[in-house]
Amino acid sequence: MGLSRTVTTLTVSFALLGGGVTVAAREGAPLRVPLKNPAVAEPARSTDPSPAAAPPCGPSSDAVLSLPDASAPGGQRAVWVHRPAGPDYADLPVVYLLHGYPADPAALAHGSLPGLLDREMCRTGRPFVLAVPDGRAGRLDTEWGDDARGRFAVETFVTRQAVALVEGGLRRAPTRRVIAGFSMGGYGAAALALRHPDEYGQVAAFGGYFRIDDPDHVFGADPGAHDPGRLLASAGGQRYFLVEGRDEHTALQRGSIRGEAERFAAELRSHQVSVAVLHPPGGHGNDAWYPELGALVDFLDAGWR
Repeated sequence: MGLSRTVTTLTVSFALLGGGVTVAAREGAPLRVPLKNPAVAEPARSTDPSPAAAPPCGPSSDAVLSLPDASAPGGQRAVWVHRPAGPDYADLPVVYLLHGYPADPAALAHGSLPGLLDREMCRTGRPFVLAVPDGRAGRLDTEWGDDARGRFAVETFVTRQAVALVEGGLRRAPTRRVIAGFSMGGYGAAALALRHPDEYGQVAAFGGYFRIDDPDHVFGADPGAHDPGRLLASAGGQRYFLVEGRDEHTALQRGSIRGEAERFAAELRSHQVSVAVLHPPGGHGNDAWYPELGALVDFLDAGWR
């Protein structure tokens, strides 16, 4: 992959979650990123659940899908989707990647990350879809949850609406769905995977923390329901990939992120859950995280095989 990329904003409409809710993608000008092939085309969708061969190194494409949400930036809750070459099919894995706080998910989706992952997919020969949901709600630290006071509902967006937007009628099995994240998104990936264990087979957290750190009181009077350490009984069958830089010292409300990966890994192993932990050079940022993308793809690939 990575030979060329096309970008479009799609307009789609379909019923969500069996409730007859119409979801329309935001219309607008094409996103401005360097293109070798400026043609804009929506990726074809195949009804074949397992094509014999999917081209891992062909031209990839990008789209922005969204639905109306007054709590989201611009009144639209978006998910940025990076697709490999070839048709979509139900056995093609999807990685849902959650950003940190504060963050610009559009910059994450259209920075160097997709190209780096394209290179790794080309190396392994196994493509996957990358989806980056928008978890922002003004200046609030959403912790990727549904706010107890009704200010936003990003957990519902990630686990239900974004899945409907990205996968459509070709719903993935849990073994073909990954949730991952950076920093706060690392917390969100673990918490959402454990709160929805039938939806995600693999989990990855870069610079994440695995206990409640809720400065804007999103979880109200029931924070324990969002505490990964209290949800581990539901982790059976999942696989976890944790990355924490050797120079990690990011402060939380209590303590810091330093040591969180090893602490959570020990808890996972006590529940017989498969987990890999890496401690690369660097701190709380891409200097530590991006060099481990190859190891991440190898880990996920082993689970998919």
